[in-house]
Amino acid sequence: MDAIFENTATAFSLKSDSELERAYFLFKMIANEPLVKIGTAMTNFAIKAHLPVEGLIRATVFDHFCGGVNEADCMPVVDKMFEKGVCSVLDYSVEGKDEEDPLDNATEMILKILDFVKEKDAIPFAVFKPTGFGRFALYQKISEGGKLTEKEEAEWQRVINRFDKVCKKAHDLDVSLLIDGEESWMQDAADQLAEDMMRKYNKKKAIVFNTLQTYRWDRLPYLRDLHERAQKDGFKIGIKVVRGAYMEKENERAREKGYPSPICESKAATDENFDATVAYMLENLEDMSIFSGTHNENSCYKLMELMREKGVEKNHKDIWFGQLYGMSDHISFNLAAHGYNVAKYLPFGPVRDVMPYLIRRAEENTSVAGQTSRELSLLKKERKRRKI
Repeated sequence: MDAIFENTATAFSLKSDSELERAYFLFKMIANEPLVKIGTAMTNFAIKAHLPVEGLIRATVFDHFCGGVNEADCMPVVDKMFEKGVCSVLDYSVEGKDEEDPLDNATEMILKILDFVKEKDAIPFAVFKPTGFGRFALYQKISEGGKLTEKEEAEWQRVINRFDKVCKKAHDLDVSLLIDGEESWMQDAADQLAEDMMRKYNKKKAIVFNTLQTYRWDRLPYLRDLHERAQKDGFKIGIKVVRGAYMEKENERAREKGYPSPICESKAATDENFDATVAYMLENLEDMSIFSGTHNENSCYKLMELMREKGVEKNHKDIWFGQLYGMSDHISFNLAAHGYNVAKYLPFGPVRDVMPYLIRRAEENTSVAGQTSRELSLLKKERKRRKI
């Protein structure tokens, strides 16, 4: 079992030689922190100045990390991956806005995606961000227990309605729906909404999935409490387990405001927390569905090992492994080749609107020790195998 992620022929079977070269070039760039900073600043400038850079971005970073500019544009990628047993999660990666119109537009977009994916076995999940449906500051005020004005009450009701409309549609179409996690100081309100939706729409199976960011030390106790409520009220829990995406921001805010950081004290503690959360869910599989979103090979091995020990079949309907498109193909495609359920997050949207997402990806890759060098060593190995 130990070497399954080393198989580069399987990992990169969908990449042509030129795509392999592009990936190698991109990760070499990303490995260079000053270059990422300069490239980010230049890209932001070029886009704000309306310089004609979209073609260049599209041919390089965008096509490596994104599926396309709209749903139909993603289908060749979706179909190609599905032939290798890897499913897709269509992720409309346009960052949240504060005005009402874009919030309604984001809701309509998710409804449209649900219709689009209903007929497609290759796309078993849709996804949205809470701030796609409501203002960050409003979630924050509710999470902090602030008293809402009459106007805010009405605004919050619209947020609830957006959640409900989308979750009801997912339930009616029998398509699972992942709700992404965000910053801790707005997350309580989003958690409550997600739980309300689970209570309503997860009676028979997990349709609605919330996200637990396990770099927060309080997430496993939260899950245990949620489990108690789920058993009492008779609903299933769907959880996407990830390590987390806002660490620097979280620590900085805790320092500034003088409260204890919600983040685990070390990377090792986060890893432990992630694995313990997944193990708890596997122990309680009759009540829960797991979407294990990780690029960490050890965590994948641990879940596979636990499944084997417990006699849980590899393609159990309530266990999914997930990675981002353009990254960790050695995990995704090798897991799929061994019969596990795998889904790649496939971001899409207009090039200009998806840039903040792409920039975050590049910065995250630069800051995650080992991630980029691992990608590079595998790409090197495959280039050598192909004699490129």
